[in-house]
Amino acid sequence: MGNEEIESPHRVAIPPTKPFLVSLGANLKETFFPDDPFKQFKNQPIGAQILLWLKYFIPFLEWAPRYTFNFFKADLVAGITIASLAVPQGISYANLATIPPIIGLYSSFVPPLIYAMLGSSKDLAVGTVAVVSLLMSALLGKEVSPVEHPKEYVQLVFTATFFAGAFQASLGFLRLGVIVDFLSHAAIVGFMGGAATVVCLQQLKGIMGLVHFTHETDVVSVTRSLFSQIHQWRWQSVVLGCSFLSFLLLTRYLSKKKPIFFWINALAPLLSIILGSLLVYFTHAERHGVQVIGILKKGLNPLSVSDLVFGRPHLPIAIKTGIIIGIIGLAEGVAVGRSFATLKNYHIDGNKEMIAFGLMNIVGSCTSCYLTAGPFSRTAVNFNAGCKTAVSNIVMAMSLMITLLFLTPFFRYTPLAVLSSIIITAVIGLINYEEVIHLWKIDKFDFVVCVGAYIGVVFGSIETGLIVAITISLLRVLLVTARPRTSILGNIPNSTIYRSIDQYPTANRVPGALILQLEAPIYFANSNYVRERLSRWITDEEKRIKSSGLTSLQYIILDVSGVSSIDSSGITMLEEVNKSTEKRGLKLLLANPRSEVIKKLNVSKFIEAIGHERFYLTVGEAVTACNLKLHTCKPNPVGAELDSTV
Repeated sequence: MGNEEIESPHRVAIPPTKPFLVSLGANLKETFFPDDPFKQFKNQPIGAQILLWLKYFIPFLEWAPRYTFNFFKADLVAGITIASLAVPQGISYANLATIPPIIGLYSSFVPPLIYAMLGSSKDLAVGTVAVVSLLMSALLGKEVSPVEHPKEYVQLVFTATFFAGAFQASLGFLRLGVIVDFLSHAAIVGFMGGAATVVCLQQLKGIMGLVHFTHETDVVSVTRSLFSQIHQWRWQSVVLGCSFLSFLLLTRYLSKKKPIFFWINALAPLLSIILGSLLVYFTHAERHGVQVIGILKKGLNPLSVSDLVFGRPHLPIAIKTGIIIGIIGLAEGVAVGRSFATLKNYHIDGNKEMIAFGLMNIVGSCTSCYLTAGPFSRTAVNFNAGCKTAVSNIVMAMSLMITLLFLTPFFRYTPLAVLSSIIITAVIGLINYEEVIHLWKIDKFDFVVCVGAYIGVVFGSIETGLIVAITISLLRVLLVTARPRTSILGNIPNSTIYRSIDQYPTANRVPGALILQLEAPIYFANSNYVRERLSRWITDEEKRIKSSGLTSLQYIILDVSGVSSIDSSGITMLEEVNKSTEKRGLKLLLANPRSEVIKKLNVSKFIEAIGHERFYLTVGEAVTACNLKLHTCKPNPVGAELDSTV
């Protein structure tokens, strides 16, 4: 058998070689423009192209002409509803970021207007985010004390927001959203859960009425700071905070059980602020240890362009913080937008979202706003309230404008304990233990990524958790590509189909041949591993055949259908494997090579070296060409070889 000529019934075609620039252009287009956004501009007059470009970058121009009064009625209700949530959350999250509460309200006025023009999501509600607020406090608070240097700290917050926006917009314009994809779903679940845990622990300061508290975010430091000040706990604040926390958690529970209670849950935070403020005002609780917000100045956002600082010594930390919060803001915002878009069966453009997020944060940083994104809680309320378009964001912004102009004095007596209760209720849903259990069942490595990120945040710091999450995720990518899976294929009884014998135990090994499947691109990082793994498979198969007294091994058939690309190191590896098999008296055959692979093998003279007759369209043709006549064989017991004539 080893001396027979092997004829291929169907010759493997070698595609024509394209010019380098044409090939490079096609690859770049597929990498950066997989959605082919410029297709609509072809064969259009200049005027039409300009209009299409405007609609592409300003989606508002696309859907505004079709906007109806019925849409407006729905968006009006949704906008007012999310405004009732934006006010308490804005004040609470600003407190979490250790900046004046009024900035939290500013941040729900200007950015939503920008997003309504540029965003592609109909449901996303723009606003401040608890995790990002904590991140800014944790990262920037180490550089400048918000207590000792409040003005300098606020300037640093605005500057970090500017760099976050610039980073987000650049990712969108350069179509580099793939960078955000390195934060896997498991990493985000763990990171968000850890951040939510830290946020909840930090809010114990407000619940207990403490004045001084640690700026560290790890659970050990927070616990030590909390219990070292037991003598300073204010029972009035504890009672007030726990009462409203119980009320908010109850409304949240009821809204999950019965959707009819959705409105109560949506209005509960604002109702808590109103009731808490009235209670403090009439009982003068601020004189008995209950801390309040204090005076909030009236008026719209003042310009803050002059507050942006681009000089040393704080520029590096501003850039670093901007990039980190920019990534987190994008990861959450785009994921939330896509989730709700799926529910309504429409598509959002990730790159447009990045541009919209980036520009609204750049403009926001110049108008006294800090970083905004698309928080899940506010978006869920917007969705459930029946929003139709991004006009709900405009309605919310107008509601905030009225609040800033006329209603801010009414928040003077809002107790911090109530704000802490609102924050805890808002972020507790991010601790998604059900998803963690789901990850454990599906993918143990994803579970490790998730738990690693969580532990890194809770017992280390926000930065540590982020680094752990990204590192483990990248490690997985490297392991998958540098250690690709290989498997032995067998014949499915009564067919010409070949599948892994591990997945299909009834699949029969082919006598005289070892069929191996490679399941990843072959390049410099994994070529040595693949060579060693193939050698080990061959050695093990020869031992198995020798001990069983079966037909001697004569052919090695490589199914390379899963090899989408190969580089020079991979080609060298195949040459070495071919030489090694020839020394053993074996013949190497390749089945189903992909277009890119066969072109490179042809240019490298590998095909000429081993012969074109050793390349086959399918594994079945390769086996048939070896004269193994699988179609005449009867099914054998599990793990047995096919009885065939050579």
